[in-house]
Amino acid sequence: MAANMTPQGCGPDLDSLYYNLCSLSAVWGIVVEAVAAAGVVFSFVLFISLLASLPFIKNPNHKNSMALQASFLFCTAGLFCLTFAFIVGKDFSTCASRRFLFGVLFGGCFACLLMQCIRLNILARRNAGPRGWVLWLGALGLWLVEVIINTEWLIITVVRHPLLPVNATTEPIRATATPCNIANQDFVMALIYVMVLILATVMAGLPIMAGKYAEWKKEGGLVLVTSLISVGIWVAWIVMYVYGNERTGGPTWDDPTLAIALVANAWAFLIIYTIPQICCFNSDDEIEEDYGENAYTNRGVGYETILKEHTSQKMFMENKAFSMDEPSQGNKPVSPYSNYTGQMRASVYQPTELALITKTVGNQQREQSFDMIIPRASMASAANSGSSTPSTHTEPGNTSRSQTSGQNSNRTAQW
Repeated sequence: MAANMTPQGCGPDLDSLYYNLCSLSAVWGIVVEAVAAAGVVFSFVLFISLLASLPFIKNPNHKNSMALQASFLFCTAGLFCLTFAFIVGKDFSTCASRRFLFGVLFGGCFACLLMQCIRLNILARRNAGPRGWVLWLGALGLWLVEVIINTEWLIITVVRHPLLPVNATTEPIRATATPCNIANQDFVMALIYVMVLILATVMAGLPIMAGKYAEWKKEGGLVLVTSLISVGIWVAWIVMYVYGNERTGGPTWDDPTLAIALVANAWAFLIIYTIPQICCFNSDDEIEEDYGENAYTNRGVGYETILKEHTSQKMFMENKAFSMDEPSQGNKPVSPYSNYTGQMRASVYQPTELALITKTVGNQQREQSFDMIIPRASMASAANSGSSTPSTHTEPGNTSRSQTSGQNSNRTAQW
C-alpha cells in the first residue's frame, strides 16, 4: 500500500515531505527545483568572479561598492536556496524558515539596491561618492530593521498556538504546523517594510537620470530597471496569492506561487543588475590597462618626436651621447648623421676655406692627427721641365712652403 501511494518518479523509502521534488505529477516542483539549483551555482560563480576582479579594479568609486555587491549576491543566492523550502512539504522548520527568511532575504537585497541608489546619486552629481564601509553600514541598518520585524512577528504568532495534547498518554503535538497556520493576507502584511524598500529604491533611482556623468547614469539605469521589474513581480504574486488562489486553485497553488516569485525575482537580480555590473567593472579596467600600456607605443620614436617635446638647448644638455664636439674642432670629419643630434642647424660650425688657410702652423700640426690626408704625387715640376716623369727635386728653402701648400690644397679639396 505504501508503494502504491508513492508518486511516480520517487523512491518507495522517500519521506512524503519531499514528494514535490521528484513527483512527475507535480512537474512545477521539478522545474522550479532545477531553475533554483542553477541559480545557486550561477550566484556562486558570480561571487567568485567578483572577488577575483577586486585586485584589478583601479577606480576607487567602483571599489567602494564591492561590499554592497557581495552582500547583494549573498542574499540573492539565499533566495534561490529558500525556494526549496516552498517546494517541499510543510512542517514546523520549513514553515518557520519560509515566514522568517522570505522578508529577511528580500529586505537585504533591496537595502543594498537602495544604498546603491544613494551612492549613484552622489556620484552622478559630484563624481565622488562616500566610502564603502559607510554604504555597507547603511545597508546593514536597513536590513536589521526587517530582521527585528520578522523576529517579533514570528515569535508572537507562534506563541498564540500552544502545544495541544491529543490525550493524556501521548506526547503533546500540534494540530497543524503552527508557523504554517497563518492566512495569506497576514503573510503579505508582514512584508510591508520590504515593499517600502522597493518603492524607496524606485524613487531614489529616478533622480540619477538627471545627473551630469553618463557613467553613473548607466549604473543607475540598471538599478532602476531592476527595481521596476521587481515591482511588477511583487504585484503579480501578491494578487495571485491573496485573491487568485482562492478563486481558482485554492491552497494548493500557494506554494507554487511563492516559489515561482522567488526564482523569478532572483534571476531578475542576476541577469538585469549583477551580470551587467560585473561586465562594466571588467570593461572599464581593460580600457584603462590598454591605455596605460599603449600610451607610448603608438608614438613615434624618431628624433622628430623628441624635438617637438624638448628645446634644442635642453636636448643638447640631456642627450650627450649624440652631442657634437666643440666648435673649435669643426674641421674634423663630420658624420652624415649629425643632423640627428638634436641641435639646430644654425648652431653647427661650418669652417670656410679662408679660415683653414689662416690657421697657424701650430694648429695645423695639432689638427693633422684628425685629418684624413691622402698622399698625392706633385705634377708641378713635371709640367715645368716638360719631362714625362714627375720630378722629385725641390729647393731646400721651398720645402716647408710646398708641404704647407700641399696640405692646404689637400684640405681644401676635402672640404
